[in-house]
Amino acid sequence: MWFATPSLSGTFTRYSLPVSRRTPKKVGTLPVEGQDTAKQTNEIGMFASVLDVIDIAGKTISADALLTQRTLAHYLVGRHAHYHFTVKGNQRKLQEDIALLFRHRGTPQHVELSPPDHGRVETRRIWCSTALNTFLDFPHVGQVFMIEREILHKKTGAFSIEQALGITSQTPEQATPQAVLTTNRGHWTIENSCHYIVDWNFHEDRSRISAGHGPANVSRLRRFAISILKSFADGKSTVAEKMRRLNRNTRLVFDYLRMTKNSTRVAAPVSG
Repeated sequence: MWFATPSLSGTFTRYSLPVSRRTPKKVGTLPVEGQDTAKQTNEIGMFASVLDVIDIAGKTISADALLTQRTLAHYLVGRHAHYHFTVKGNQRKLQEDIALLFRHRGTPQHVELSPPDHGRVETRRIWCSTALNTFLDFPHVGQVFMIEREILHKKTGAFSIEQALGITSQTPEQATPQAVLTTNRGHWTIENSCHYIVDWNFHEDRSRISAGHGPANVSRLRRFAISILKSFADGKSTVAEKMRRLNRNTRLVFDYLRMTKNSTRVAAPVSG
């Protein structure tokens, strides 16, 4: 089950399932009363309208930093769901308090090593804590966390470390460090596989189409194009690389759409 959306970036998973069986879902803009007005509302304004038509009881809703809002936390817990929010500079005091807590963090509570796909080796570490539960000016805090992502590019030897802070209403009894990391990875899996592509390759967030059914129709066309490109995935080239090659060779466009007499699935895939 997947709900397409032009803007709202959220996922949910059933925390009652084993970690290995959790499948993140994309939540998106669904038909709501006053839809024409809603299309011009930002992600914060659309949050409740989108989730009002979904049964979210017992699920964990993840969102990026823009949606880390007290009112939205109250809304989710009030509907018997859990939140999993990224914390950044738009909640500066919250960010500073969590960062200070993990400044001397010691040994991580869980570590994951990803397979060396796409020419890089990724190591993820997570630290969780309940020490700030009653201190933070944020509702329904179950625990806070820091995730560290270490990336080694095999070809160049380049090395980088990224850190992310977050907050969740799930207590340690409801979500272990491994479960928190799994939820976080599930959120960014959706971001990278869908929202990132439509934003950076199709410039959706910068689109100025706003009248009538235009935004919804163009959004469907973008996702249709992405689904066609992914149907010919060969594991070697990205959507962006395929788009660049199609721009140089319009004949391939017709091959992808099966609109030529000798179109085949073998002929269409691109190698870079």
